[in-house]
Amino acid sequence: MNIRLGIDIGGSTTKIIGLRNEKLIGTKQVRAADQLTALFGAIGSFLREYGASLDDVSDITLTGVGASFVGNESLYGIKTHTVNEFQAIGHGARHLSGLQNILVVSMGTGTAFVKATASGIVRIGGSGVGGGTIPGLASLMLEKRDIDAIIAMADGGDLNNVDLMVSDIIGEEIPSLPSDLTAANFGNVKSTASKSDIALGIINMVFEVIGMLCVFAIKNESINDVVLTGTLATFPQASRVFKRFSDMTGINFVIPPNAEFATALGTVFVES
Repeated sequence: MNIRLGIDIGGSTTKIIGLRNEKLIGTKQVRAADQLTALFGAIGSFLREYGASLDDVSDITLTGVGASFVGNESLYGIKTHTVNEFQAIGHGARHLSGLQNILVVSMGTGTAFVKATASGIVRIGGSGVGGGTIPGLASLMLEKRDIDAIIAMADGGDLNNVDLMVSDIIGEEIPSLPSDLTAANFGNVKSTASKSDIALGIINMVFEVIGMLCVFAIKNESINDVVLTGTLATFPQASRVFKRFSDMTGINFVIPPNAEFATALGTVFVES
C-alpha cells in the first residue's frame, strides 16, 4: 500500500498522519505522559483504525520535541528520519491552506511564528502564551485542568463580566476603536462573574495575545495571510476571535481543515 507516516511528537500529544500517493488517508492523535509510549501507541492505533499493517508502510518521518529520543533510528525496520520542526510547520500549513506567502502560527503548548515565503521557511519568534496557558490558569482560577471541560465551561460565558472594554473607559464612539474591543483582559472582573465567564476570559485572552502578535509580526512584511495551526485552532472560540481580527485589520486569518495535524503532515514534504 506504500503508506508514508508523518508524526509530530509533542510534549503532551503525539499526532500522526498517513499519506498514500500524496493523498491524506487518515489522522490520529494519542495522549501519553511518556513520549515514546505515545509514539508507538500512535503508530499501532493508526494502522488498526485504517486497516493497514507495518508491511504497508514505506517510510516514517518524525518531528517535535520528542523526536530527539528516536533520531534517525529505524522503527520496526522501516526507513525513519527526523526533520526540523519549523520546516514541517511551514510546509504543513502551505499544503493545508493552498497558500504560499504566509505567516504560520503554530499554537501548541506555546506558540511559534514561522514565515513561509519565496525566500524560504524561517522561524521568526515565539511566545510562551499558548495552549499550556489555558489549563495552567484554569487550574488556579477554576480548579480545572481538563481542556475539554474548560472549553465546555466557556460556552455561554460573557466577557463583559471579566474584561475591561473600551466602552468602559471611553464615553464616546471612536470609529477606529470599537466600543466592544478589549481594553484590558481580566481588567473588570465582577463579583457576579461565573465560572463560564472566567473560562471564556482565559481562552479569549490567549487568542487575543496571539492575534496581536500576528499583527505586529507582519506589520512591515508583504504578507497578508496568516495560517493558524495546532490544537488551539480547533477550539470553537478561535474562529470568532480571529474573524474579529480580520475585520479590524484586513489580515486574512485562515484555519485550514486538519489544522491540528499541520506539523505532522508537513514532515513528509520537508526535503531530507
